[in-house]
Amino acid sequence: MTLFLEQLLNGVQFGVMLFLLAAGLTLIFGIMGVINLAHGSIYMIGAYAGTWVAAETGSFWLGIPAGLAAAAFAGVVIEFLVVRRLYGRDHLDQVLATFGLILIFNQAITMLFGRQPLFVSMPALLDGSVELLPGLFYPVYRLAIIVVGLLVALGLYLLINKTRVGMLVRAGSTNREMVRALGVDVRLLYTLVFGLGALLAGLAGFMAGPILAVQVGMGEQILITTFVVVVIGGVGSIRGAFFASLILGIVDTSLRAYLPGLLRQIMVGPEADALGAGISSMGIYLLMAIVLLIRPKGLFIRNS
Repeated sequence: MTLFLEQLLNGVQFGVMLFLLAAGLTLIFGIMGVINLAHGSIYMIGAYAGTWVAAETGSFWLGIPAGLAAAAFAGVVIEFLVVRRLYGRDHLDQVLATFGLILIFNQAITMLFGRQPLFVSMPALLDGSVELLPGLFYPVYRLAIIVVGLLVALGLYLLINKTRVGMLVRAGSTNREMVRALGVDVRLLYTLVFGLGALLAGLAGFMAGPILAVQVGMGEQILITTFVVVVIGGVGSIRGAFFASLILGIVDTSLRAYLPGLLRQIMVGPEADALGAGISSMGIYLLMAIVLLIRPKGLFIRNS
């Protein structure tokens, strides 16, 4: 039971990380109609900037605003110089342009930091483990990630559904011409949305630093999974991205933890491990296929 609860928490923690990426991506894709493959590169920029500042200053906490600021700034610059010219263009143009940005950012990071991974130490406040239940010890840092992700989800819900800015964002996603006719600066609105999505990606990147290696290409490794979250949750739906992230996080973690052991009951050890690893890697894509067969537009509709 203790192992099950630990894996469940690991799944929730992974799901929260996916949500921080997927929330920004679904805002950009669902509201602005832009396929931004460079979203993973912004995640990488936030991770590198925050980790570098934390290492240079010796303060993990100073790395947080550095990572957020760098990612948000990169997002605004990308929107202003590149993405703004892609509104209304074919999705193939958007894919090619943002894929080119991936190559540019990967090479720029390599020139600045080299190919060796960067690491950041956890602060004393978040180091160690805490006993949640008798016999269940869980890392404080992973719990902090879960709490931050839940607070971000609540904040986004309030922003999109309870504020004037959120009303404009929802209106702009359904009828941008009408919003423009009412005197709203749609370009500025889109820039703010893109910057917010980039900021969330930067937050996810920096928080992943103490758990994963901060290295060139780290954004591409998680980008495909993030797109799966957006598709399952429903394009443009923050609520859908949240629930889909948690479902995928728990499913992926559970499959990797338990499937090889279950297969060993009926197969030879090495073969069971190889088959279990393969099926576990395909698990989220199989789940996506099942969801789309039942609900072709995803779990939730746009702006929900």
